[in-house]
Amino acid sequence: MSKEIINRVANSKLETIDLESFISNNERETFDLKKWLKNDLVLIEKDFRENAKNHNWKQYNNKFISIVCSNDAIIPDWAFLLISSFFKKEEIKHVIGSLELLENILINEAINDYDFSKYQNKAVIIKGCSGKFVPKSSYSALIDKLQPTAKSILFGEACSSVPIYKHSKK
Repeated sequence: MSKEIINRVANSKLETIDLESFISNNERETFDLKKWLKNDLVLIEKDFRENAKNHNWKQYNNKFISIVCSNDAIIPDWAFLLISSFFKKEEIKHVIGSLELLENILINEAINDYDFSKYQNKAVIIKGCSGKFVPKSSYSALIDKLQPTAKSILFGEACSSVPIYKHSKK
């Protein structure tokens, strides 16, 4: 006697959230202030401002930019702000800090902008495996938005998930 194999995972009412879907495909690039320093160490204000004024900022359109100085030079804060203002003028998404910080900000903004109402009173599983880098802080931002809405939250894959939260009946 053969029994029909039933895919209970496919038939479940679990809603899946993949944090990877919150990651934009726009290219990321680092803007390194070091290239505009004399001997890679000394910032000369006149030269720095001239470089900024004459730089082709449009080459960064549709990219996300992290602004850093990759060496141990002591850079005044105004230099980072000046570069930031040029990116802002061209409406180019940027952050003063590392690519990892940029990724954190981008995903957290996407989570904050997302409408989670479709998960109202539903069982939700947060996908555990991802092909792209997902910052740990993004999981915290996701829980912050999802927990007030979902009936329950699991983490992992539907076939082997870990319970995270279950709405208590009061």
